[in-house]
Amino acid sequence: MLIRRIHPYADGDDLAASRDFYAEVFGLEVAMENPVLCMQSPTNPTAQVIVPPHGMEDPPPRFGIDVGEPATVDAVHAEAVRRGLRIVYPLTDEAWGVRRFFVEDPGGTVVNVLAHLR
Repeated sequence: MLIRRIHPYADGDDLAASRDFYAEVFGLEVAMENPVLCMQSPTNPTAQVIVPPHGMEDPPPRFGIDVGEPATVDAVHAEAVRRGLRIVYPLTDEAWGVRRFFVEDPGGTVVNVLAHLR
């Protein structure tokens, strides 16, 4: 399985303040602002921080794992279901261009498993 990147989710009620913080303190650039704020390194685009708007998802994921291909999202989903893991957000093709689902790990951490649709 190809893992393209793992990106953390940061809390933030003020997306403009978060954008300014990550840009001005760390030199990150805006990669996306809708539906979430995504800041990335200009020299390593796989180094990212995601700041979702407060209350966007319930429960919110703590990080995302980009598995590279939509078919791999399906395979990971099937394995999670086979293992009886809790799916907290269903397998979905989102309007902004990703296929994803959320799964709860054994410690209770919610993980966003995703791949970009092409």
